[in-house]
Amino acid sequence: MGRELVLLLLKKGARVAAVDINSDTLQETLSLSGDKNKLVSAHVLDITDQAAVAALPDQVIAAHGVVDGVINNAGIIQPFVRINDLEYEAINRVLNINLYGLIYMTKAFLPHLLKRPEAHIINISSMGGFLPVPGQTIYGASKAAVKLFTEGLNSELLDSNVRVTVVFPGAIETNITVNSGVAIPGSAGDAESSGMSALPADKAAEIIVDGIEKDSYRILVGSDAKLMDFISRLSPERAAKFIYKQMKSLLPA
Repeated sequence: MGRELVLLLLKKGARVAAVDINSDTLQETLSLSGDKNKLVSAHVLDITDQAAVAALPDQVIAAHGVVDGVINNAGIIQPFVRINDLEYEAINRVLNINLYGLIYMTKAFLPHLLKRPEAHIINISSMGGFLPVPGQTIYGASKAAVKLFTEGLNSELLDSNVRVTVVFPGAIETNITVNSGVAIPGSAGDAESSGMSALPADKAAEIIVDGIEKDSYRILVGSDAKLMDFISRLSPERAAKFIYKQMKSLLPA
């Protein structure tokens, strides 16, 4: 989804600083940018490295002159196991990437965004950030934290020039399972698409960018995210039981 966001923004004429911990996939994105490659800079970075993230804004500004927006898209899932069986190493890795990395990026770029006439911060949460998924409890906790962090930041910046948007993707065709190093029992697909019809990543990118252009407070990506958002508001327990029935087969016996 991050790659599709880069390509769509380039298509719309934006300059883009693409950030990834994986240099190979970053280079693939640059290759796909075609004749727009002069508008994109590549930055290999571990967002859990606070010092490295703190140095990133100067690198981006050196490449592009200014920075007007940040999309915090990086995220991983956890192994599909119950909390009782989840190792602390996996817990820390999910929280460090999904939450602390996002906070580091926000803190690093916010002072620069506040100097711009208009700017935007977009944080990618998840349908799992408002709906409990068995076997993804730490992942869900991290994305729920992203939700409230983003909403709180929005309130803090209401009288500023910086707009803030939280995004809730449903099932999206991405490589999150591979990037997370997680195997899905009995499935070759993406974890967030298991048991559900997944939305192509390029369509998800279009929905997100459209929401950014409209300064949306929140963006629900996919019919499943919209449906489960409605059901979870109407009856949280019913929604939780529905998802449990859909996903319980992924849990070890």
